[in-house]
Amino acid sequence: MTLDGGRMEAAWQWWSSRRLRLRLTLLYGGLFLVAGSILLWLTYLITAQAVNQQFVVGATKVLSVRPPGAAPPPGPVGENVLFRSEFAHRADSVLSEMVRSSMLVMILVGIVALLAGYVVADRALRPLDQVTETAQRLSESTLHERIGLRGPPDEVRRLADTFDAMLDRLHRVFDAQRRFIANASHELRTPLAVNRTVLEVSLEEPAASEDLKALARALLGTNARYERLIEGLLLLAQSEQELTVRRTVDLEQIVRTVLEQIDLQPRRRPVTLHQDLRPALVEGDPLFLERCLVNLLENAIKHNVRDGEVWLSVRGEPEGAVVVVENTGPPVPPYEVEDLFEPFSRLQADRVRSYRGAGLGLSIVRAIVTAHGGEVRATARPEGGLRVLVRLPRAAP
Repeated sequence: MTLDGGRMEAAWQWWSSRRLRLRLTLLYGGLFLVAGSILLWLTYLITAQAVNQQFVVGATKVLSVRPPGAAPPPGPVGENVLFRSEFAHRADSVLSEMVRSSMLVMILVGIVALLAGYVVADRALRPLDQVTETAQRLSESTLHERIGLRGPPDEVRRLADTFDAMLDRLHRVFDAQRRFIANASHELRTPLAVNRTVLEVSLEEPAASEDLKALARALLGTNARYERLIEGLLLLAQSEQELTVRRTVDLEQIVRTVLEQIDLQPRRRPVTLHQDLRPALVEGDPLFLERCLVNLLENAIKHNVRDGEVWLSVRGEPEGAVVVVENTGPPVPPYEVEDLFEPFSRLQADRVRSYRGAGLGLSIVRAIVTAHGGEVRATARPEGGLRVLVRLPRAAP
């Protein structure tokens, strides 16, 4: 972005933030000019009528009235007419000068009224700015803050009090949600862990028959699937909340850690990974970011073809970091791509094969990216497979 572009953007942001103040200022100034114009016009009419009655008509009466039996005034009659005409011309000059002076004074006072109107509008809207700044600053981790506006119980005070009451209700709801997630995490994992232990012990029992062991292995697989499902649901619920941990991390280092955890050569679908990793600093929760990248890579490996390929690139940009994961795989209809980010959503070809996942991978990815203030998009490759692009905002200096 050039310097002129930055100045234009800053000017536009200033104009947008002051738009209501300027509109109120123009309204105050317009009302003043309209009222001043009406007052000036009425003053002109009244003054013109008074001058005409008191001076022009009076002078005409003085010239035309003479005592009884007195001789006519010397000189031609045209001199009287010329005197009345000169008197009327001077009266019109006085009125014109009064109008010009009044208009000049009205313009100067109008400028002062515009400045005073802006100051009054700014002072009247300052409580609304306080409400707006508090609303922008608040998040799930700062719901304990309140506006606490002081002043008379006017419209703005009622708005601030209503907003504080809404924050109280939201705070209670979020606290209840946190407690529910914590309790559900414990209550749902405990019985599944007990079942897994019982099944594993039964498999080690020497007296168990082969049919019993086969049934135990089947139940153990079902139990493991439910554990993954519950873990995914809890992670989705947690990732949709406000981040409580924020620190500057390098996505390149997180990706290298993730690559050490993932098996790139599964028995059913071995793949070849192409890497293009560059430093990219972002601000967020390292554990959530790691889980986001794990889901992206696992999704690219799981939904692939035998001897397929996966392309992974991480790079930093002036606006932030970009992660691109692309894979070969079965063709994906373009109209089904957006649905893949919905919970429990799968491709039409995979809906009968639930062992390939619960349909939460990309949903968790979108929730984590959104919590970090980023965006994620997916497009279908013409050759088959998906291309998923993740943008995360740059870490603050």
